[in-house]
Amino acid sequence: MRPSPREIHTVTSIGAGPIGGGWAAFFLSRGYQVRAYLHSMDEEPIFRAVIDTAWQSLAEIGLAVGASRDNLLITDDLEQAVAGTQFVQESAPERLAIKQALYARLGALVPADVVIASSTSGLPMTDIQADCPTPQRTIVGHPFNPPYLLPLVEIVGGAATDETALDWAVAFYAHAGKEPLRLKKEIPGFIATRLQEALWREALHMVANGEASPEDIDRALRFGPAPRMAIQGQCMAFHVACGEGGMATNLDQFGPALKLPWTRLDAPELTKSLRDAMVDGCNEMAGDRSFADMAAERDRRIVKIIKACTD
Repeated sequence: MRPSPREIHTVTSIGAGPIGGGWAAFFLSRGYQVRAYLHSMDEEPIFRAVIDTAWQSLAEIGLAVGASRDNLLITDDLEQAVAGTQFVQESAPERLAIKQALYARLGALVPADVVIASSTSGLPMTDIQADCPTPQRTIVGHPFNPPYLLPLVEIVGGAATDETALDWAVAFYAHAGKEPLRLKKEIPGFIATRLQEALWREALHMVANGEASPEDIDRALRFGPAPRMAIQGQCMAFHVACGEGGMATNLDQFGPALKLPWTRLDAPELTKSLRDAMVDGCNEMAGDRSFADMAAERDRRIVKIIKACTD
């Protein structure tokens, strides 16, 4: 029997990158004891830098009672990282062979009643859990970047996942302060990433065809649909936009236009010229700002949006 999500006090975060570090920072901010597994201790300075950056925004939002960066144990010993843990958030590199080998070990090392969640953004859990000796407790818990600020966690199992593990994960993430979204079935790219990829695909088409620059596209989103989407998703935005008739009016009036030429279902070919146009356009927008400065500015503004949306 798994403990109640409210009784969890120790979690393990696997991975030294922005997602692994972001998850570790989030759990620390919620008062958990966090054991972080890094592939090599050489990754520790970068890992701690992610947490230090995240902590500024997390502190502004509000830390849980007992939250402290001192509640962090960092190790390159996987067995030590999972000994006695009550939940595992895995954010290893997005390569199937690496994840399968890792889950083969985790399935044997992690106590049998502990849910193991993957942050994967595209690999199916059915494939990830293929070599795991205890696959029934393995799930996808896919965050949005940065995971310490954006609430969404998309949850889905694989072919061998037990429904009780999914039920427990939904309750745990909700208790931890996340916004869990349980998918109806295992699909490529989940929900939010697929919607994001649709925007990305159209952006690449417009740049490739000389129709818009990266700056044009970002301005169009920032000062167009993006602020509205912080309040209403795509479906409700269109429902409300058409007045009393709602979505019925929207589809009846604009549905026939869905197949106009600007709708492209295939990704554009990533030519060198397209690659260079995207890189040059983004570098121009970035100017002389460092990655750290841009990430900090992003986080400050996200915090403002979160505060505004929760007032």
